Amino acid sequence: MIQEATHDAEKRMKSAIQSLEDDLAGIRTGRASPALIEKLSIEYYGSPVPLMQLATISVPEPRQLLIRPFDATSIKDIEKAILGSDLGLTPINDGKVIRLNIPPLNEQRRVELSKIVGNRCEEARVAIRNVRRDSIKDLRDFEKEKLISEDDLKQGEESIQKITDKMIEEVNAIGDRKEKEIMEV
Repeated sequence: MIQEATHDAEKRMKSAIQSLEDDLAGIRTGRASPALIEKLSIEYYGSPVPLMQLATISVPEPRQLLIRPFDATSIKDIEKAILGSDLGLTPINDGKVIRLNIPPLNEQRRVELSKIVGNRCEEARVAIRNVRRDSIKDLRDFEKEKLISEDDLKQGEESIQKITDKMIEEVNAIGDRKEKEIMEV
């Protein structure tokens, strides 16, 4: 019972970290990365579709993305979605492909992005702590129902706390890595 609770907690904490990593992949750095736009929602025949399902995205140069739509008629929709996004990028459309030149970040924008990364990491830490709180509450409920002993409760709480500490360290490492990437000139 305790192993199930700790396993479930660890699984939920890992999903919070995965969500953070996916979120941070979309934050722009000085380099071109397909992750920057692959989840961008495109209005395609009346329904929102992620860009990665409509086109191939490649990096021909360090500061450029090349979007090659599978369907040439969707090129205008893709261009419109990029212009409407908060990426601050201007698409260059030649009729067959769209090129996105990634300008170098200025110092002010780097600081703003760094703060955003910090906020997203804090949200992930809060999510992990919420999982810890819920898991410990479940263990205490098990103890009240006499399903586990008091010693088992203490052992379970310690186990969940160790997992929590490990996951928060991982979040900090991910955040530090992304901030370093953003501040790199």
